[in-house]
Amino acid sequence: MTSHRAEVFGGVDTHKQAHVVAAVDSAGRLLGTAQFAADGCGYEQLVCWLGRWGTVCRVGVEGTGSYGAGLTRHLAAAGIETVEVNRPNRQARRRQGKSDIVDAEAAARAALNGDAVGVPKSGDGCVEAIRTLSVARRSAVKARTVAANQLNAVAVTAPERFRARLRGLSTTEMVQVCARWRPAVADDPAVRAAKQAMRALATRCRSLTAEIDGLDAELLALCHQANPALLGAVGVGADVASALLVAAGDNPSRMRSEASFAALCGASPTQASSGSTIRHRLNRGGNRQANNALWRIATTRLRSDQRTIDYAQRRQAEGKTRREIIRCLKRHIAREIYRLLTDPPQVPHGADLRRQRIRHGLTIADSAQALNTYTSRISELERSRYHNRELAERYQQHLDQISD
Repeated sequence: MTSHRAEVFGGVDTHKQAHVVAAVDSAGRLLGTAQFAADGCGYEQLVCWLGRWGTVCRVGVEGTGSYGAGLTRHLAAAGIETVEVNRPNRQARRRQGKSDIVDAEAAARAALNGDAVGVPKSGDGCVEAIRTLSVARRSAVKARTVAANQLNAVAVTAPERFRARLRGLSTTEMVQVCARWRPAVADDPAVRAAKQAMRALATRCRSLTAEIDGLDAELLALCHQANPALLGAVGVGADVASALLVAAGDNPSRMRSEASFAALCGASPTQASSGSTIRHRLNRGGNRQANNALWRIATTRLRSDQRTIDYAQRRQAEGKTRREIIRCLKRHIAREIYRLLTDPPQVPHGADLRRQRIRHGLTIADSAQALNTYTSRISELERSRYHNRELAERYQQHLDQISD
């Protein structure tokens, strides 16, 4: 006779040092609560503890992208279905009070009744590496901006002979000039201090610029490895592609439709209807970095993509403002990006194109003239320094026609 094991649903309230877990059965009865260390040994003990109550069907975890990231990966490796749980409802929290056990039990009940259905990011692939490097790049950009602003502020109050030398220079030119200054012993203390401060700030700017350039090169290579089709879309560079890939995660299939991706990016209109008034309002939720990436794509295409320019002119003739047109464009772009993330088409590789060109005895200038573009674009495309899916596909068609 086969024994029937009860179905168990778990909920975890995650913290930096320890996780609190609760288990409920299929009827919603609380089976027990426990606390385990937030490390590999604690994760194993947590899984074993849940298994003691029966067959683990689903586990709801708070903070799958922060304190719960390690536990989420461990549960996925163990073959346990994991769902992302939002923080408890504030009204319910005011009625029931706040404790880790209460939050863990609420997470378990959310996993049981289907309130929590979001699939967490896997966090174990190339996109996770992109996310980590993007954090370092963002902080370096902010630090460089602070240093550049301080350099300009010091230049405003510097002695007149320095201000006269720096007047009219851009920030980049000012950094190059100030980085070469050497304080002299004979200088007045105020002059010597100004030169030393401006040299230190300029040196910092140059160092951060070199750091950012190195991170950009690494991010470009990782984005090309993760999704070359996305990187080849019009208006998508390494920084934009990084934000979109991080928003989708290593498992973009967790997004069930292009509408869910648009909502994730805050590019979907939100209902704000009441009574006889039917209207939508701007969605201020979602991943704001991904939303900014869509905005950058839209503004880039408004300057350089003829189809987008024609669309904007048509909508402007209908009475739409520029801001409204950009919002419409972001929604259309989100649909395009979703397809590139979930079902990316094959994009010709630059190195393959170069080998075919050489085999046919063509120069870069010959190919550039045939494709009506610059020789530098063809060179960068072949070396994977420039990504443009439309140009790569035209290049491949051109080489195929020569073969025929």
